[in-house]
Amino acid sequence: MATSTTERGPLTGYYIWRLALKWRAEVDRVLAPLDLTQAEYSLLASLAGLSRAGKKPSQRELSDFSGLEPMYVSKLARALEEDGLLERATNSADPRAFRLTLTDRGAAILDAAYASVRQLQDRLLLPLGDWEDPRRTEFKQTLEALLRHAEELDAPVLVAATTQET
Repeated sequence: MATSTTERGPLTGYYIWRLALKWRAEVDRVLAPLDLTQAEYSLLASLAGLSRAGKKPSQRELSDFSGLEPMYVSKLARALEEDGLLERATNSADPRAFRLTLTDRGAAILDAAYASVRQLQDRLLLPLGDWEDPRRTEFKQTLEALLRHAEELDAPVLVAATTQET
């Protein structure tokens, strides 16, 4: 006799989805005193990472790097510029594209946000041991592999033209 889906229990994706929702809510909670959301933090952290690599990314490049939708990056960048956390400068090669840089205030807020998120991460990952526990490293590597695979699935697939003989 076949077992119903309910009897088998939730699929792995259910746990990933629930964990992602809880994780985001907790990040929003710890960032609230800094007047940041998880999305704004992700954008600032991605911008800082690209800047450390010597880049002044466009909003599109930041979107590609962060995984956030281009229109959402544009909206967040405008809000973060209004808050004095980043600067948007027009690109001489393409006046529609903006190059983004962190302000000193943005870097200071990001440092404080990073410390808060790091403490939260340590608390949420406690079931996997402390930060030196190999289970944490393995968990992170597994998540990285799953993310790489998901991104590969999103990549355009080239379909070879075929002909049929009649």
